[in-house]
Amino acid sequence: MNVSIGNLVPDFTIAATGDTTVTLSALRGSKVVLYFYPKDATPGCTLESQQFRDLNDQFSAAGAVIFGISRDNLKSHERFRSNECLPFALLSDGDEALCRLFDVIKSKNMYGKQVLGIERSTFLIDGDGVLRQEWRKVKPEGHAAEVLAAVQALA
Repeated sequence: MNVSIGNLVPDFTIAATGDTTVTLSALRGSKVVLYFYPKDATPGCTLESQQFRDLNDQFSAAGAVIFGISRDNLKSHERFRSNECLPFALLSDGDEALCRLFDVIKSKNMYGKQVLGIERSTFLIDGDGVLRQEWRKVKPEGHAAEVLAAVQALA
């Protein structure tokens, strides 16, 4: 089953940086931004994460929490989060359960070979746990600002 706009996102619990876990249902009342990215410390993923970082206070003021998600392990996430001074948790989806739920694993061409990887995608969940907006095949530049505008427009 995949998520779709206008529907309740199934509850999940996932390992996060800071030796914690994140459970979606525990975030009721807050807007949740989930941005899926291919790999820690790569140019596009770093740029995207930095832009979410730089707008984090505005997301918080709009009642939203941000989480970055990739298949990288927590050790890699902790290093990336520390190096980039990210004020939000990164979620480790090593078993791809969340990636499959949000249908972000896609066939990609890497150096002439077909591989399965994360298609850069972002999802906005409202305070009731309903998926309100999704962005797929995201280009990192300016994306966080576009998501922030959608968060602010969500009453």
